[in-house]
Order: sequence, then structure tokens, then C-alpha cells
Amino acid sequence: MSLCVLGIESSCDETAVSVVRRADDGTVEVLSSVIHSQVVQHAAYGGVVPEIAARSHVETIDDLARLALAQAADKGVTADDLDAVAATAGPGLIGGVMVGLSFAKGFALSRGLPLIGVNHLEGHALSVRLTHDVTFPFLLLLVSGGHCQLLSVRGVGDYERLGTTIDDAAGEAFDKIAKTLGLGYPGGPALERAAKTGDAGRFTLPRALLGRKDCDFSFSGLKTAAAKIAMKQVKTPQDRADLCASVQAAIARQLVERSARAMVDFKLANDVDKPAFVVAGGVAANQTVRAELTALAAKNGFAFVAPPLAYCTDNAAMIALAGLEHFAEKRRAPDFDGEDFRRQSLTTVARPRWPLDERRAISAPIHKNSGRKGAKA
Repeated sequence: MSLCVLGIESSCDETAVSVVRRADDGTVEVLSSVIHSQVVQHAAYGGVVPEIAARSHVETIDDLARLALAQAADKGVTADDLDAVAATAGPGLIGGVMVGLSFAKGFALSRGLPLIGVNHLEGHALSVRLTHDVTFPFLLLLVSGGHCQLLSVRGVGDYERLGTTIDDAAGEAFDKIAKTLGLGYPGGPALERAAKTGDAGRFTLPRALLGRKDCDFSFSGLKTAAAKIAMKQVKTPQDRADLCASVQAAIARQLVERSARAMVDFKLANDVDKPAFVVAGGVAANQTVRAELTALAAKNGFAFVAPPLAYCTDNAAMIALAGLEHFAEKRRAPDFDGEDFRRQSLTTVARPRWPLDERRAISAPIHKNSGRKGAKA
């Protein structure tokens, strides 16, 4: 059944709106995807300032929604053709999440449409299906600014955590080390550019959790070691380039090592001839990381798949698609009541924390004291 969904994303420092349609034959089409980046507003602080981010979302979301709907209208789809509204409901900076979710509720209420609250991480997890016909189950490395996880994706809303970071995520390590080196914001792309002229073998950096046989990650030791080297040994632009290359190689190495373990576990649990290894999230845009993981997939009999670069970083097309997938699942239920679902959907709340595998996050928490915000990963 053909479905058309308006997506809203505002969990961090990009405000984004998109219209996505899935045709009767299953073909997905992104009818519009507009993004307002806040890089300039946060650059002076070397990172995202939550209050500035929330204000920017408030100031731009109306105009972005108008633009996204106008672009969709140019392709023959108007607001009257929408079946639902999807918005990020967490995890993320709660002020920003509330802005996007509140706007989505108001729009849905005014048009008599249901609202689907989307887990931002699930948006990344399913983003590959915007452009590729990837079937379930597949192995996912979700590697974004604040998250680094390996998951078995068994279906929409059905995720098993195989590994996660016990401290910093890979994206955080990229950004914080870049800040230490004075490379500017956003740090990850700046560090990648600097690494192009560097010698990745010059500096020796620690390898985390070598005694463990699980698929968990740790990047805090790498971050600390890089900071010490930066203070004592980085004197010239070439020193800086060499450290950037060494850091990039160390992060890629750890991602490869843990992904290799997860591939073994995934194959034992799933009888799939040539399973897909999907890499999603902002760090998936790093070309060195992508090349290393592509080679790993080929070596282990997996088909490497990643979203186009435009859908690796935060965007609303992935949120629209995740909402569309959930709405399609609900509509297939024999007891589906559209009007009751529409009313209930408007009670969706914003969540600063929202694990994809909530069962494992509660039964085997990485951080023992999760507090009232809930389990982190």
C-alpha cells in the first residue's frame, strides 16, 4: 500500500524536514529533504550548546517545513496526500527533541493525521533502506557522534545489541581529539582532512579491552593518550597530521576488530547466505573507516552496505522512513483502529535516552546508574 510521511528531525544541531513516499511496489522515493545546519552558531564554542541549538530549531523549523512541502508539491505530493507525520522523539538534546516533536504534534493535529514518535537511532539503522533493498536480518554498525553500537537488526523495532561503547563513542573521540588539536568544529571531518597528509604509523596509541572477547568498544583511553601526545610532541603541522592519521587508524582498527567478532556471532545466530553488513551514522562518512570496513565485510562473506553520504549524517528522510515503516506495520494489524491510534499518538513524549534494545539495556546496563532518564545504551 502506498504511503507518504512527513519527517521531522531536531535531536542535535541540525533542523531537518523531509517528505518520503513508498509506492505500492515498495519503491522508496525521497520527495524532499531540507536541512539547516547550526555549525556556524556552535563553532565558536567547539561543540554543540544545547540552548543555542534549541533556539535555532524554534527559529527555523516553520520555514523548513514550508520548503520541504513545497518541494514535494513540485513532484505532485501535497500536504493533503500525507498519511502520517513522523518526528524524532529521542534520544538527543531534550530541548531540541521537544521543539521538533511539538511542531510535529501541532501539524498532525491540524491535519487530522497520526504522529509516529521515532527513535533517532532507528532512523540511522533503517536509513540504508532509503536507497538499498536490504532485507532483514542484517548486522548493523551504528557509529554516530554520540553512539557506537553493533546490533542484529531482525526487523522494524526488533534489535539485539551485540556490543556498545562503555564510555566515549567513536564520533566523540574524533571530535574531542580534533578540539584538542585546534582543528575547529565539526571536528571529525577536520581531523579526516588533516590525516590525509599524515603518517598513521608514527605514533603508538593504546588498544582498548584486549583481554575481553565481547563486542564492546572503548575510546576514552585513546582520547587521553592522544591529548598527552598533542601536548608534548605536536609542534609542527606535520606532527599534527601524523597524530590525526594515527588516531584515525586506531579508531578504524577498533571498529574492525569488534565488527569481526560480531560477524561471527551474527552468522552463528542467523542462517543467511550472504548477510548484509550495514554501517550507518555520521562516522560512516569517514572514507578511511569505510574502506577498512568494506574490506572486512568482503573477507567475512558479508555484503557491505552504507547509506549515501547525505543520509549518514542527521537528516529527516531517515526519520520519515522509520515512521513510515512503523505505521505500515501497525496498519497491517487486524485490530487496527486509525482514529484511536491518531488520538493515542499525540501523547508521545520526548526522551533524552532511548536504547534500541531496551531489554538488554535494562538487564545488562553498560552504565550501572542510569538515573531517572533511563538506560543509556
